[in-house]
Amino acid sequence: MWQGIVLCAGLTLGGFALTQLPGIVESGVSPLVFSLLLGLVVGNLPFIGRVPQARPGLQFATRWLLRGGIVLFGLSLTLQQILGLGPKVIVLDTLVITTVLVIGYWLGTRVLKLDAETALLTSAGSAICGAAAVLATETTIRSKPAATAMAVATVVLFGSLAMLLYPLLYPLTGMDEGLYGIYIGATIHEVAQVVAAGDAVGPQALANAVIVKLVRVMLLVPFLLIVGQWWLRRDTQDNDDSTARPALVIPWFAFGFLVMVVFNSLVALPAVLHAGLVTVGQVSLAMAMAALGFETRLEKLKALGVRPFLLALCLFVLLLGGGWALTPLLMS
Repeated sequence: MWQGIVLCAGLTLGGFALTQLPGIVESGVSPLVFSLLLGLVVGNLPFIGRVPQARPGLQFATRWLLRGGIVLFGLSLTLQQILGLGPKVIVLDTLVITTVLVIGYWLGTRVLKLDAETALLTSAGSAICGAAAVLATETTIRSKPAATAMAVATVVLFGSLAMLLYPLLYPLTGMDEGLYGIYIGATIHEVAQVVAAGDAVGPQALANAVIVKLVRVMLLVPFLLIVGQWWLRRDTQDNDDSTARPALVIPWFAFGFLVMVVFNSLVALPAVLHAGLVTVGQVSLAMAMAALGFETRLEKLKALGVRPFLLALCLFVLLLGGGWALTPLLMS
């Protein structure tokens, strides 16, 4: 197994190094993105991409390191933060997530004729928390690496666009700074992108944006429970096996994530230890991304074409316009 682990570690180290380059460090782009891209490039090089000795380590990274990283991601928020803005924020985030998921899946599968995995992963990344949601959903439905890589690519593209566009739109919205921060947190893809956009608007916008975004992250748990059961029943119907009774699908790592949230709310760890655990979680997720990129073949991405990006564009417009209308209506 060690060959695959060492390979993932090297790609992850390169991903973290790239985020420190001038011009990139200010952008807030996650190391997960660069780890995925490096894995994609190296995995498609002649002779290097087909290393059978590395497969056990790659599978370990995409399964166990991924789940462990998502569990440790729970140390990024507390229940106190979630309750600080009141129940309306939970209603807002729930409506945003549900709308984007339902419309995204329908649009992707019915209109754009994408496979169900790509449509669901792209919609989950846009609706909840970017790459982390894509990875968590991938673990639950066990999708193909190509679908996961494409979904992450769309999240990066349109999340980065939102990060740059939202501060420019602020003077045109008529919202006060605090309300605009709620709008940012409810509609931008990645946590890092929310932080960058909120900080560009102002301190009150940043504080509200982070809290609202972390509530969206928290809603990842019920989403995974629902989608796991729905996906299993869907597969059972597709196989025309009416006598088979679906087994209960429980994403235990989602409950681990929830336990970490409660633990972080009740126990004050030393700052160094807390930061270390958060870093371990981020490195674990980055190694999983590197493994997914390494196992993704460019010919499979080419077969998907531009349709996943068209779906992500539609969802970006939905978040931008729908959130603009919904946020003042619910939070007034």
